[in-house]
Amino acid sequence: MVPFTAGKGPMKQDEKSQRSREQILESALRLFSHQGYRATSIREIASAAGLSTGNVYHHFKDKETIFRALLDQYWQAIARDDLPFNRALAGGAFPDDLEELGRASRDIVLRYRAYVALIYVDVVEFEGSHIRKFYAEMASRFEKFMRDHPATAHIEGKLRPGVSPVSAVMLASRFFLNYFAVEILFGVPNHFGKDSDAALKEIADILCHGMLVNGAKASTPAAGGVERALANKAS
Repeated sequence: MVPFTAGKGPMKQDEKSQRSREQILESALRLFSHQGYRATSIREIASAAGLSTGNVYHHFKDKETIFRALLDQYWQAIARDDLPFNRALAGGAFPDDLEELGRASRDIVLRYRAYVALIYVDVVEFEGSHIRKFYAEMASRFEKFMRDHPATAHIEGKLRPGVSPVSAVMLASRFFLNYFAVEILFGVPNHFGKDSDAALKEIADILCHGMLVNGAKASTPAAGGVERALANKAS
């Protein structure tokens, strides 16, 4: 039987090959994100994709190559200019509209939930070996993004002296992504004791204005105080 594409007649061989590759990745993503890497076999991936194991090996030399390809898909997706978070940041939302960045972070976790799960799979089953480079280079990617988008040039002038614009943007983005990973991926709604919109508003306010009253300073132990306290406790 000759495969067809809707309204286009017989599928060409290269189109058929590309479609098979996509089916393999889609099936592997569902399986890896739900049951982990080691609990998933090539045979299961092939069966879920409606293909033979030989077809899977034609496209990918082994299971780990499939896993890496899925992570690469995610890295590429979140680097796109049309990603809501990137659009908001490029449009100057930071630091004046942190709630918009928070909503865009929620969109990332909702849209790429299964891919986000793979990050946790990598940490548990590979000790983070596939994601380490991505996170190690995160600051340099933010620096490049901000150089390439002039609308972010105002950020430094709105931060107090000594605060790095890159660090500030990274802190906000990681906080929001973590918040929604707990809510969406872990299935724990309202884990700040209030609904998401209220929590988002509060988080944005704390990130912008701090958590202490005007003029208050957080008390810190005197130099060596912690060490002395631990030594006294031990004795």
